[in-house]
Amino acid sequence: MASSAALHMDHALPAEHRERLQTLGHPVSFPQGARLFEEGGHADRFWIIRVGTVVLDMHVPGRRPPVIETLGVGDLIGWSWLYEPYLWQLGAEARTPLMAHEFDARVVRRMCLDDPGFGRAVEHWVGRVLAHRLSAARTRLVDLYGPSAAQGAR
Repeated sequence: MASSAALHMDHALPAEHRERLQTLGHPVSFPQGARLFEEGGHADRFWIIRVGTVVLDMHVPGRRPPVIETLGVGDLIGWSWLYEPYLWQLGAEARTPLMAHEFDARVVRRMCLDDPGFGRAVEHWVGRVLAHRLSAARTRLVDLYGPSAAQGAR
């Protein structure tokens, strides 16, 4: 699996595509504990972390949402904005005060359609992030709810 740093926009996108994408972002900040999005909500934006950390969590009926992964500087927050039906597959919360670049998903999707080379690069980048996040979710859920976790609960 690729390291988290290899998935950062600075490493994953060619310079010309990265520069085009960066022109669309604007700075935002969130206080510690702020929910950026909830699982099942409409995914209409995404973020690149500049300062702080974010935890991704997952709804598990009857339990507190487990933290699936912790994201830090340079990480992409959100991938659901790129794939229909554009619904968040996880939740996200600012673990610390957060400063990020925010991007309007509709604008970026339109740019991807208008420039196929740019679109392929963005889709490849976000797809790699998605694969990493799914693997992290699987590993975390096995750790929490797998056979060894159940035996330890006895």
